[in-house]
Amino acid sequence: MHVHVELCVIPLNVGESLSPYIAECQRIFDDSGLTYQLHAFGTNVEGEWEAVMAAVKLCHMRIHEMGAPRIHSQLKIGTRVDREQNLQDKIDSVAGFQGSEC
Repeated sequence: MHVHVELCVIPLNVGESLSPYIAECQRIFDDSGLTYQLHAFGTNVEGEWEAVMAAVKLCHMRIHEMGAPRIHSQLKIGTRVDREQNLQDKIDSVAGFQGSEC
């Protein structure tokens, strides 16, 4: 099953900057071949359910290996079976309404 997720990973008790930990997750998504988009408060990821969930698990494992004793994550999951839709399709759909009156 194809899935879209929004993942926000917050390592706890690791100091001020979370950038190294977030960058590690980006490397995991890169290596997995998944489509993803980093944004200011998380990352959108799309792919097959098993591959996406495996990458999320690997993010947690790697961040713990980097020294984070605790991790708080928020995961939003969306699936759709009536038609194919990727992350960019969702953005383009909204962009088509910009400037039009409601």
